[in-house]
Amino acid sequence: MSAEIDIGYFFEDLFVGQSASFSKTITEADLVLFAGVSGDFNPIHVNEEYAKTTMFKARIAHGMISGALISSVFGMKLPGPGCIYVSQSMKFKAPVFSGDTVKAQVEVTGLVPERKFVTFRTTCWVHQKMVVDGEATLMVPSRD
Repeated sequence: MSAEIDIGYFFEDLFVGQSASFSKTITEADLVLFAGVSGDFNPIHVNEEYAKTTMFKARIAHGMISGALISSVFGMKLPGPGCIYVSQSMKFKAPVFSGDTVKAQVEVTGLVPERKFVTFRTTCWVHQKMVVDGEATLMVPSRD
């Protein structure tokens, strides 16, 4: 007996302008768990008293939590299971706080058929404010 695995979209199914998104409300538990998983216990993320002394006046989420939400879109929606990250660049434009709902969006910007690479614009938003702007390249399985 074999299990069928959903590999998401094939390279041939993708087109420039295609997009997908994923939203998640960032919780206190997310900050603590991400610190534990990543080993990043920077006090700006985990120490409220310290964070009050900073320009943000409160703890902020690890920037890579937003990066992980982008990864979730890629791995689960577009292109979906079977894709492989090749590169990611991100510019962190504004902080994310506990309680914020972050919407990660990806949009196909280019296709490289000979390598089965797909480039994407990657953004994260809190309300109508962009908090992350970036670009990624993924390798996507072909039908062949």
